[in-house]
Amino acid sequence: GGAARDWLIHFLHERVPTALGAPLATLSRFQTAVGEIETALFGADTLVDTLAARIDTGDQEAADRAGAAKVLGTRAAIRAVEQAVALIGNHGLTRANPLQRHYRDVLCARVHTPQDDSVLLTTGRAALDRALDRRSAPKGN
Repeated sequence: GGAARDWLIHFLHERVPTALGAPLATLSRFQTAVGEIETALFGADTLVDTLAARIDTGDQEAADRAGAAKVLGTRAAIRAVEQAVALIGNHGLTRANPLQRHYRDVLCARVHTPQDDSVLLTTGRAALDRALDRRSAPKGN
């Protein structure tokens, strides 16, 4: 996602449509879209970095949540690159521009283990088991 964002930002600063007479980066529509992309990637990076730091200290709960972080990070990156492609249209899919390659690359994250369906199944089961454990635990008065 970060490489696609960087390319997009460069493109928006360099692309000056004749009718506009100014770079696309000067338009609020593009500024807002880049803000959405930046925010999504920041959230994903922060989640992964924070979880990794906790895992490095031996935090088992954090280790158990690593798959969920992968799902969230992957989804954020894919969504960010999809937004970049949608924002600039055909320019984003032209082989002359690297954004089309970034798009294909980010889609590959879906097939790297653990895959989303496995993570979601495991996470769902764990949540249901925790709830059942809490319900069946003796009540203290």
